Amino acid sequence: MWMGDYPILPAKDLKTGEELQKIVDENKEKLLGKMCIEKFGGVVPFLPKILSIAKALPLQIHPNKQLSEQLHKENPDKFPDPNHKPEIAIALGPFEVFAGWKDQSDIQSLFDELEPLKKFVPDQSKFDHEALKQICLNILKTSDRETAKTQEELAKIPKEKYGKQGYILDVLPRLQKQYLKEDPGNLVTLLTMNFLQLSAGDAIYVPADAPHAYLSGDIVECMARSNNVLNTGFCPRADRDDIELFTSALTFGPHNAEEVKLGTRKTDKSVNGKTSEYAPPMSEFNMLKTSLKDGEKETIKAIAGPSVVFATSGSGKLMADGESHDLSEGYIFFVGQGVEVKYEASEELEIYQAYAE
Repeated sequence: MWMGDYPILPAKDLKTGEELQKIVDENKEKLLGKMCIEKFGGVVPFLPKILSIAKALPLQIHPNKQLSEQLHKENPDKFPDPNHKPEIAIALGPFEVFAGWKDQSDIQSLFDELEPLKKFVPDQSKFDHEALKQICLNILKTSDRETAKTQEELAKIPKEKYGKQGYILDVLPRLQKQYLKEDPGNLVTLLTMNFLQLSAGDAIYVPADAPHAYLSGDIVECMARSNNVLNTGFCPRADRDDIELFTSALTFGPHNAEEVKLGTRKTDKSVNGKTSEYAPPMSEFNMLKTSLKDGEKETIKAIAGPSVVFATSGSGKLMADGESHDLSEGYIFFVGQGVEVKYEASEELEIYQAYAE
């Protein structure tokens, strides 16, 4: 479910069916505010989504702004905008994800110690980022037959040989059932990327050019306003993008599981202290999370930019501009700049508010 003004799957006014972009275009300064228009142009600069993941999403990266501008110019049908797409994902329950790179030493130990992997290591003395980029390229270029054979050989190696990475043997069969042994995504994710098992409220930040693949769970996702993506695993071969382009665009941060995680902080937007804030290191948005028990209230101060508000559980009321609206799981509201918002829970209520300033 998408909740922004992006042309693909745009949000619409529930009563009139009018697209959000048209509403914004007709009232830019009133709804977005001068500061937002100056920084991002006349659009909502972020795109919130709800994802329910039953099958691993493709192994992918989102190109940085410079590469996005180039790709959009060369192929606007495939890369529909010139923007980058850093993003956050917040778990609504158990959430499994591959994101960012493992510690370099953990990756190297696998490729040094496990015989089936040595063929992917380039002929150079130093195991550095360039070597890791070449390893990924070698895996992705490997034939289906050799990819399957490598996984069969890995499955026969005793778990203790993997050290603290023994989970690889537990997760590998799950991936093979979804995308078969011939998919190189099985190897790239398990051997080089962090595997995280998160709980409700936990979050990650994925910068542009960082590899990631969502495996299972329900999440709130929010990103800069873009739909550019390069896929190269966990998808049919015909759907994979250029391998050389994918690997050349890779960057190497974050480089351990803790660097991937995004915590919360207290927010000065809250009046009653019932709201926390996810603040990724990017300019396009922050995300507020309000948690109310039965009968509790919260006020979010007026924000100098647009917001998208949505409830993920419970029920209650949203009050703004002198009007009261029902608020329940799945309800979505666009809030213009400079508007104070009040919440009152009748049943334990969880609310997210993506905003730009």
